[in-house]
Amino acid sequence: MTKKQADGRLDPGTVVRAALDLLDHQGLDALSTRAVADRLGVRMNTVLWHVKTKARLLELMADAVMGGIALDDLPAAPDPRAREIVRRYRRALLTHRDGAALVAGTYPAEPHTLRVAEALVGALLETGLDERAAAWTTWTLTYFTLGLTQEEQAAEPDSQTERLTAAVSPTDHPALHRTLGHLAPENFDERFEYGLAGILRPPTGTGT
Repeated sequence: MTKKQADGRLDPGTVVRAALDLLDHQGLDALSTRAVADRLGVRMNTVLWHVKTKARLLELMADAVMGGIALDDLPAAPDPRAREIVRRYRRALLTHRDGAALVAGTYPAEPHTLRVAEALVGALLETGLDERAAAWTTWTLTYFTLGLTQEEQAAEPDSQTERLTAAVSPTDHPALHRTLGHLAPENFDERFEYGLAGILRPPTGTGT
C-alpha cells in the first residue's frame, strides 16, 4: 500500500503516485478518488483537497505517464527524431496497465505533456512540414498510437482471432477473407511500425 509522507501530510504528487499504483494493480475501471483515499489510508475529502475532482486526478496521472518519456539521446536528424519520440510515447503508455485508455480520456495542458508535444512538433517542423501539417500530423500520430495501444492492452488475441475467423465468410466478405491472416489482433510491434512509417513518410520539403 502507498503511504503518506513521513510527516503525515499529503501533496498532489503523492496522490498521483498512489493512483498510478492502483491503476497498475486493479485497472482503470477500479480507479476512483475513494479507492485512492483507501489506498492512502485517508478520507476521500483529503484526496479531493489536492486534486479537486476525479477528472483532474486523471489529467495529473496522464501527465505523470508522459513524465516517463525521456527526451535525451534522441537522433539529431528531425525525421528519425520524430519517429523515436513516438516510439517512446508508446512505450510509456505500455508501462502502465490501461495506460493508453487513461491518457486517451484526458487533455492535460501540463508540463510533461507539453514537453513531449513540443519535442514532437518541433521535430516535424524541422522536416519541412508547415505549421498546420506539423500540428495535424502530431494529432494523427497521437490518435494512432493511443488507439493501437488501447487495443494491445485490452487484447485477448486467441478469442478475438477465433471470433473474427468465424464471422468472416469467403462469400459475403471476399476482401476480408483474403486478408484474414493479417487482420488478427496480434503483431502489435509490427503494426505500430507499419502505421508509423505510413504517417511519417519521407519528407518532401513541401509541407503537404
